Formats: sequence, C-alpha cells, structure tokens
Amino acid sequence: MSDYDLIILGSGPGGYVAAIRASQLGLKTAIVERENLGGICLNWGCIPTKALLRSAEIFHYMQHAKDYGLVAEKISADLAAVVKRSRGVAKQLNQGVTHLMKKNTITVYRGEGKLTAPGQLEVKTDKGTETLTAKHIIVATGARARDLPFAPADGKRVWTYRHAMTPVELPSKLLVIGSGAIGIEFASFYNDMGSEVTVVEMLDRIVPVEDTDVSIFLEKALKKQGMAILTGAGVERLAVSDKGVSAKIKTADGKVAESDFSHVIVAVGIAANTENIGLETLGVKAERGIIAIDGMGRTNVPGVWAIGDVTPGPWLAHKASHEGVIAAEAIAQALGNTEVHPHAMDRNNIPGCTYCHPQVASVGMTEAKAKEAGFTVRAGTFPFIGNGKAIALGEAEGFIKTVFDAKTGELLGAHMVGAEVTELIQGYVVGKTLETTEVELMATVFPHPTLSEMMHESVLAAYGRAIHI
Repeated sequence: MSDYDLIILGSGPGGYVAAIRASQLGLKTAIVERENLGGICLNWGCIPTKALLRSAEIFHYMQHAKDYGLVAEKISADLAAVVKRSRGVAKQLNQGVTHLMKKNTITVYRGEGKLTAPGQLEVKTDKGTETLTAKHIIVATGARARDLPFAPADGKRVWTYRHAMTPVELPSKLLVIGSGAIGIEFASFYNDMGSEVTVVEMLDRIVPVEDTDVSIFLEKALKKQGMAILTGAGVERLAVSDKGVSAKIKTADGKVAESDFSHVIVAVGIAANTENIGLETLGVKAERGIIAIDGMGRTNVPGVWAIGDVTPGPWLAHKASHEGVIAAEAIAQALGNTEVHPHAMDRNNIPGCTYCHPQVASVGMTEAKAKEAGFTVRAGTFPFIGNGKAIALGEAEGFIKTVFDAKTGELLGAHMVGAEVTELIQGYVVGKTLETTEVELMATVFPHPTLSEMMHESVLAAYGRAIHI
C-alpha cells in the first residue's frame, strides 16, 4: 500500500496541472490515468483539433492565393497527411506531459481508479490491483461525448469528435448535429476541406452561448462559405446503412424532410465520467453526474475534491486547469502551508474560444444577459473593415463588441468574431480580472498597426468616441 498527500484521478488539463502545482508546494503526489496523459484535451480535443483547423486554414489561403497577388495552381489536400500531422502534435504534447510528471516527481499509475473508502483509492492495472491511500483525493475524470439515443456513434457513419479527428475518408455530404464550439469547429474544418456541410441547431441561433450579434454574423459568414445552417430545427431520426445516413429533420416551420448524408457528426454536449469511480460508496453529492463543489473544489465529503468537466460548467480546459491550481493550493493550505492563499474563481472571467473560420471569442456577459441582470448598458461595436491591419491581412470581416455598466463603467463583457480573436480576447480577460472600467481602457495605448486597436475603438464606440468609424 502506497501513501500520498494527494492522489489525482485523471490526467487531463485539470488533473495534471493540479499535480504539478501540488508538487511545487511540496506535496507527495500521485496521478492515476487509464488512457493517455493529458486527457481528452491534449490527445483528442483542444490541441489536435487546432492542428486540423490550421491545415484547413492554410488550404483555404492557398485556394485564395490570388487575393494576395500570388499564384498557386493544382491545389489539393492529402487527408491522411493532415490527420497524421494532427496526431503527431498530440503525441508531442503527450510526451511533454510525461516529461513534466517526471520533472515534478509525480508518481503515475496507469489503470482504472476507484474510490473505495475515505482516503483510499484502488487502481486496476495490467499487473493486478493496487490500493493507494492519501490525505486528499481530487476527482478529475473529465467527460465524454453524449450520444444520440436513437443513433449511437458507430465510428463509420455516425461520428463523435474522436471519430471526426481521424477520418479515413473525407465526407462528401456531412451533417453536423449541434452548433456549440465542437460542432462549429468540425463544420468549419470539413467545409474548408471540401465537404458539403449542413449544421442543425435545436435553438434559434448557432453558437447559442455567444452574444446574439456574434451568432447572426457567424451564420451569415458560414453560409457565404457554402454551409447550410438550420436553426430551430431537430433531427428526429437517423437511418444508418453501409452507404450513408438518411436523416429526418424537422425545420423551424414545422415541416419534416428527409435528406441523405455520407456521414454525421454528433456534437450535442457531454456526459461526465463519474460512473463506477466510487462516488456513491463515499456519499459524494452529484446531480446528473455533475459533482457539487464549493469555490475551492471541495465536495461534501472531507478529503474528496473535484475539478474540471465533472463539476459545473463551463466545460473548458482552461477552467479545469485553473480549478486544479486552486484545489492544489487549498489542499496544501489544509495540510499546514501558510504561504498559499487560494481564491475562488470568478466564473464571469472565464473566456470562451471557438476556432472556426472566422474565429469567435468572448468573456463575461452578453448584452442581453447584462440587461436581464438589471444593468443599464453601454455597448460599443467596431468593425474589422475599419482596421488597417485587418485590411492588410485580407481579413476585413468581423467585429469587436464591448459591454459596460453605464453607471459605474465596469467592463461586463466582450464579444468578438473575426481573424485571431481567440488571441485578442485575453486583453479583456486581464481587464475584467483587474476590475477595469472604460477609463483605464481608453487611457491604454494600443500598438499600431495591430488588430488589438479594434479593442480600443470598441470601448471608445461605447461612449460615442470611436475615431475610425
């Protein structure tokens, strides 16, 4: 039996970051992982999808070389090579996490972990079963794609994101069910690669968590690229055969039509991996698989903590990592470390990024949410077409929108759609974390020529002071 200060069940961006921070704080730490170090994010999610999307982006630019005064002829895509590059990126990062575990003297157990008693975890490995004990245990087992009850993914015709990342053939006609970040990213990738893409969204707009103006703009942009987008629609039936999938789709007007597709990607949300890990044995409170926690990651059971996709959303890698640091510091504090002072995370300051083409990024409240919350709002929008760098890049489509409390000047939210906005958003995230107002943002000098100048102009626009529109 091996004894630790902390054992972490799961090595995704929440688990492995928590382990490193715990080790930095002098805790004897172990991590238990049944698949690959780095979890879904590094191996099957965030990173390899960005590698795929980068290939699609380069392909898109090559096809539009003429727009930049260049000549590129007989352009084609090698799907197998694109996938191979993506898997190589994932492998490199997996090896990086393996190195970090060794560097930080974190013991790694490969196998299925299960809570069996307070402070006790059983690990089933190829060599048998081993019992580990610890003063504290963090559950960081993540989540998986949710299946459609009437058409479970088979990996051949009906795909989840994992299948969509390693296609053996390019879909000729692709149906994407769900228009959240995962659905829209894959729709964008396959559309750029040459598939005929249809997106079906149950709600009245795509990327429904985003600001309404962003949803409207993105839908127009994707339709212009050739996508078919059906909002307020639902897939009622899928009939799968060796040759393809027949889908019965009910549109917003109540009409039901049947269409044929070569493949379907199901992106209708996630299910937490909280089954069969011993939560019930210890009496850990969970609702629909989501574990209840306080601001530090504590569950209702002393010594048991939870972070990442097994806890309330947003279900994002960077949120999991931040929770991992908070929990590790709170555990170190509980074990007597007086040098750490963890603070609960402000969920309003967690950015969201969608890497479609054009990109989408946001932080904080949408304009509608701010009004619902009772704020008197000042909102400003600045278009990419008014920015010199955007025009020079040939990326003049998009806008940046900022939302302020009219009474105090507090930055309530920021919403962007366009080139590289997933990099720009962090400026507003820092601002929100520092509790900035429009005064500080207006007084900030933004470098020229950069896309970031639009962030400044958007703030100015909220107060009727925009310069370049």
